[in-house]
Amino acid sequence: MASVTEVILKKVLYVEDDPDIRAIAELALQDVGGLNAALCSSGQQALEVAPEFRPDLILLDVMMPGMDGPETMRRLRAMEATRLIPVIFMTARIQSAEIDEYLALGAIGVIPKPFDPMMLADDIRRLVKESTKGPRD
Repeated sequence: MASVTEVILKKVLYVEDDPDIRAIAELALQDVGGLNAALCSSGQQALEVAPEFRPDLILLDVMMPGMDGPETMRRLRAMEATRLIPVIFMTARIQSAEIDEYLALGAIGVIPKPFDPMMLADDIRRLVKESTKGPRD
């Protein structure tokens, strides 16, 4: 029997400015992970797509031109339709102080780049599961 806090993960919005990484992640999320993924090339595009797509999770690159990942997350949090959607950052910047900063912003986790395409969906599911565990789980 599934836990009440268990999150059903079907739809992921992935925001990444690098087209090669975006293509690999698309295969990793959809073909390997069995998820429905919407891909955005910028934070601005994510702000336009997310309210209509209504993802279960947002996977967000940290370093992007124009609007970076943390600013994109702040703006998503300011929108009624997206304010409660969990966010995971993906970045090559994984010093402990940087990870602490992303978590302090409200992200449920950080996935380091380069990521393993065969494990990406499992890594996301693990972070979501860990974020929903209560004190008695």
